[in-house]
Amino acid sequence: MPAPAARARRLMVAEALGLSGLLLGGALLSGPAGVSMAARPGSSSPSPASPPPSTQRAATQSGSAGRPHDALSALNRNLLTAASLGDAALVRKLLGAGASPHAADERGRTALLLALYQRHGEAARALIHAGADVNHKDDQANSAFLLAASNGQVELVRLTLAHGADPHSTDRYRGTALTAASQHGSPEVVTLLLQAGVPVDHVNALGWTALLEAIVLGDGSARYEHVVQLLLDAGADANLADRDGVTPTRHARERGYKTMVKMLMRVRGH
Repeated sequence: MPAPAARARRLMVAEALGLSGLLLGGALLSGPAGVSMAARPGSSSPSPASPPPSTQRAATQSGSAGRPHDALSALNRNLLTAASLGDAALVRKLLGAGASPHAADERGRTALLLALYQRHGEAARALIHAGADVNHKDDQANSAFLLAASNGQVELVRLTLAHGADPHSTDRYRGTALTAASQHGSPEVVTLLLQAGVPVDHVNALGWTALLEAIVLGDGSARYEHVVQLLLDAGADANLADRDGVTPTRHARERGYKTMVKMLMRVRGH
């Protein structure tokens, strides 16, 4: 592990331990990074500027209402960082210390979304099992369910569906998870989504169906042929054209995708 990453991880662990102790009702004062003042060198005796112990106790009691909030905020920030780094073990420790799986950054990205953006499957699974919302969307209208489908992460798509993913959810282009999976040529994900009831002929903001995406944005390889066949078997309309009136068959023919053309013609595509 690179030295900067190792140092960052050690700091997060130290902060998590300090803050979790605070959440459990410890009486130690916590510094800006959540590290106990008692653990700092030279802190065994009060500084000359420190108030008397009785004043410290009063301040502790009067300020106790705000301290758990501060501790949780720091735990949540660390959870977002740990998820982004893909440190599943630290993610579990922070969740156990009280970090919220629903916490999000200023762009609306939860720890689960950050893990999925970086394709950290183990961290994402830990967060889903901890109750992270698989339908929550960030400022780009991406959810965990949509990202997993786009990334071709079959097991995570299955897991998000098992935890209440909305099959009709759409992204900022009004495309479904099936649209994204078809675009990226993921037959296994397409199969799961069709079984989950994602509409096969949904038209996105660009005027394209999943079938058109597989043909127009794919490379005509075997995996895209497989996707096209799955969509046709599920009842996709072979003649549902794009905004310019170009049908899937015509798109396939113009690209020289002979196998796809035959598939489409078998269901009366033209």
